[in-house]
Amino acid sequence: MPVSTPLPAPPLPGAHETWALFLDVDGSLLEFADRPERVHVSRTLAKLLAELHPALGGALALVSGRPIADLQRLFGNPRWAMAGVHGLQLRHADGARREIELDPAARQKLRQASDVLVQRLPQVLLEDKGVAIALHDRSTDPAMRALREAAEALVRELPDYELQPGHRVIEIKPAGMDKGKAVTELLSRAPFHGRMPVYVGDDFTDEHGFAAANLENGISIRVGSREPSLAQYGLPGPASVQAWLARVLHVLGVTTHAQQSGERRQHGSI
Repeated sequence: MPVSTPLPAPPLPGAHETWALFLDVDGSLLEFADRPERVHVSRTLAKLLAELHPALGGALALVSGRPIADLQRLFGNPRWAMAGVHGLQLRHADGARREIELDPAARQKLRQASDVLVQRLPQVLLEDKGVAIALHDRSTDPAMRALREAAEALVRELPDYELQPGHRVIEIKPAGMDKGKAVTELLSRAPFHGRMPVYVGDDFTDEHGFAAANLENGISIRVGSREPSLAQYGLPGPASVQAWLARVLHVLGVTTHAQQSGERRQHGSI
């Protein structure tokens, strides 16, 4: 088995940098669970993100394969920007929403075909995301051969859909949208516009996010050891991501305090 290439640890915000932070959830902020609904957001993580949000001027977004409704449930309905189902759903920082509209007939055909596939492959768990279907493989086959072949055959019958492989999962979703495009869309509006994008992710789906951040001279951070990757920096797992985010918050807090002190001194000298 090839040895993964170690990546350098990610930097912290520089004195004159304004960051926009884009965070994948499963495998990056949270450890995986045997079922998607069994992951847990600790109070420590929730508090950390709640403090990072204002420290970044609101330029913090979750970018996930999960639906936005699921992200809201997990994180206690915060006001952060969110991209759900790989960008098919988007909530901007001001609360404005955008969602890709689907043909009801094509949606019904996808669900019916997926139900048939799951009946043939009992090791597969179906997750209906509304705008997409996720097929989780619980077998011991590391290549997920049976699921991959069945999903490829299914999507050939659905020309408006595409496969999105992930960690022990293959999603069937409308073609033309990915996490990178969601990041670019968020960067076009306040409070993200004009900031350096910093993208943290672990899976194949996050490579689009890495590419979008790199294109804007930002920072891309791979979680784990999956290769190949476009990421520039690396962290071993969710615990190390949370520890790094705590250091980011500390640096941002120190910077904010120094700016406020300078403003008070300037005001006092007038």
